[in-house]
Amino acid sequence: MPFLLRGALIEYGTDLIGPIPNVVIFQINPESLTRTMQVPERPSGANSRESSQAGEKTLERISFKAQSSAADELAENKVLARGFGVGPRLCALEKMVNPSSELGGLIGEALDKIGDALGLGGGAEPASQPIPREKFPRILFIWGLTRVLPVTIDSMRITELKYDFLLNPVQADVDIELSVTVSDPCSDDKLAAGALTFSTMAKEAQAIANLANTAEQIVELIPF
Repeated sequence: MPFLLRGALIEYGTDLIGPIPNVVIFQINPESLTRTMQVPERPSGANSRESSQAGEKTLERISFKAQSSAADELAENKVLARGFGVGPRLCALEKMVNPSSELGGLIGEALDKIGDALGLGGGAEPASQPIPREKFPRILFIWGLTRVLPVTIDSMRITELKYDFLLNPVQADVDIELSVTVSDPCSDDKLAAGALTFSTMAKEAQAIANLANTAEQIVELIPF
């Protein structure tokens, strides 16, 4: 059987140091991806002189259907599949769209109590938490050797198709829509910036390589 590289979604910390908290490798690679380039509105009108000037960066959106089935694991009598079907994989995907608030809330509560004990809560007013401590997970979308993209998950629709006798889902389709994260020079997310730079350079290199395919046609287009 030929080697098959699988796509994946990876939740990570700022620098990926330490254990990776959440990884979903596609059990079955999606048969197709839809990529939409959302071009920012340009100046228009007969008197406009800046219609070729770029403002906001073009936003790339990616959508696909991820399929999961526990059929092979059940045939091999895998314990996890027998107990939960494809539930663990679905839960791992759901985790990527929900902010992890439990730890942040505990830390925030502890800081508030310390501030209150030190009299930093503003006299009779209790210590408060003016800034939300919840953060959405940081996600990498990996598709092949040249596409490692920092993304946000815009939407996720889970369709459970079949169940076992315990009503665990054993087959499911997940429709996912992603937006490629635009690099922010003020962000501390160096992994996202590096991944985006790598993927952009790979794309530009392939665009340059395309000249080899069109060299003869260029000569025919410009006969001088």
